[in-house]
Amino acid sequence: MRIPLDYYRILGLPIQATSEQLRQAHRDRTLQLPRREYSDAAISARKQLLDQAYSVLSSSDHRRTYDSGFLAKTYELSSEVNSTSNTTHSGDPVLDDMAEVDPHTPSIEIEDDQFIGALLILQELGEYELVLKLGRPFLTGGSASLTDYKYGDPTIVFSDIVLTVALACLELGREQWQQGQYENAAEALETGQQLLLREGLFVNVRGEIQADLYRLRPYRILELLAMPEDCVQERRLGMELLEEMLSERRGIDGAENDQSGLNVDDFLKFIQQLRSYLTAEEQKDLFEQEASRPSAVATYLAVYALLAQGFAERQPELVRQAKHYLAPLSDRQDVHLERAICSLLLGQTEEASQDLELSQEQESIGFIRQHSYSSPDLLPGLCLYTERWFHDEVFPHFRDLAHCRTSLKDYFADRHVQNYLEALPSEAAGLEEEPVQLHSRRSSSTPTQAVRDVNMRQSIVEQQESAGVSDSPYLEREGSLDHDALIATARARIASRTN
Repeated sequence: MRIPLDYYRILGLPIQATSEQLRQAHRDRTLQLPRREYSDAAISARKQLLDQAYSVLSSSDHRRTYDSGFLAKTYELSSEVNSTSNTTHSGDPVLDDMAEVDPHTPSIEIEDDQFIGALLILQELGEYELVLKLGRPFLTGGSASLTDYKYGDPTIVFSDIVLTVALACLELGREQWQQGQYENAAEALETGQQLLLREGLFVNVRGEIQADLYRLRPYRILELLAMPEDCVQERRLGMELLEEMLSERRGIDGAENDQSGLNVDDFLKFIQQLRSYLTAEEQKDLFEQEASRPSAVATYLAVYALLAQGFAERQPELVRQAKHYLAPLSDRQDVHLERAICSLLLGQTEEASQDLELSQEQESIGFIRQHSYSSPDLLPGLCLYTERWFHDEVFPHFRDLAHCRTSLKDYFADRHVQNYLEALPSEAAGLEEEPVQLHSRRSSSTPTQAVRDVNMRQSIVEQQESAGVSDSPYLEREGSLDHDALIATARARIASRTN
């Protein structure tokens, strides 16, 4: 039978190789034994081909003859293959597969019982797809048979072919992984794993494949979730893989091992990276579910998702839910600014003022004060801050809101928002104690009155900006939702477990 190899490739040398290079290559290739799982028969067949290549190329006469006929044989093979493919199949699956190989690929004649040795060498040379093409007909359910013993002992040869095909799947998966083709890589790895599971062979190799699948999982998740929203099946698979990881880790800030190689900090960065591929609804569902573990980081992210969707889609009930989630975070995190924003969106202006007074985020409070300088309270600056905070820090992390430009004026003008806020209890009934007044004392107001107050205060800011009163840039919040803030939140949560 012919196989798509040539003697130079078998030894890993160019056609210009010297005699010394031939000797060294033959010695090195002979000493570099294949994996210990291979049978003695496969190792022997491989060595026969190495010795055969060295024997031909180390003899000046034989090498000259081989080199002179190298291209001629290739063109002859091209004619033979084309002729065969245009007429009839040979009936031998291996020969038929050979007929489909590039006719310009050099080939050599080998004995049938050297087939597994040739397959092994092709695997070592990185010809993974060719190994799959030539090896698959011999697998369970394939069209080729080993029962006539012409390839060697059927049981031994079958085991060697299974091993070689599985290793080709493993290496092909790794190659595609390096090329950034993560789903293709997973398909190759899973093909090899399923083969070994079906045949019940080579547990160690199966473990290697599974380890790669675990490490590949974060890359697959990012690739799948980044697909367009109409790729429903693919994105659903991405969410399922993410949920598997979260379950194995016991949450976003969990310390259990999911075999991905990501520590707590790395995983938090991974979560931050994938957020921009998820919609507000997807993030809300995911992080609310994770918050129930409980998880401080998931709770924090659920707040952002609820606020983003509540403001953009004018659903104050989601804002109220976000405010509820902030309560357990206040013990270890300064979330007073987020609470102030929630209160503002719910028309609870006195509560908003109280939370601003308690916040330690000096740069943000400084910005708010600067844009409220002519007002008796901080509402004008808070209105401006809130809009910019949503547009600059919140919306960019949601694929469906990245370009959203909703304003407070639009939000409070919405009929559903107005009806919902009107149905809320008065602010005085909701406060357990008298709020701290920042610049002046004001009487308790209903949500509707508060909305009018907010609109009035916001108009002050708009007039100031149009008149060019302040040209100071918007200052990003201290502890904005970046990697460091997420990590700090997670560490605080972890620390609380040990106390």
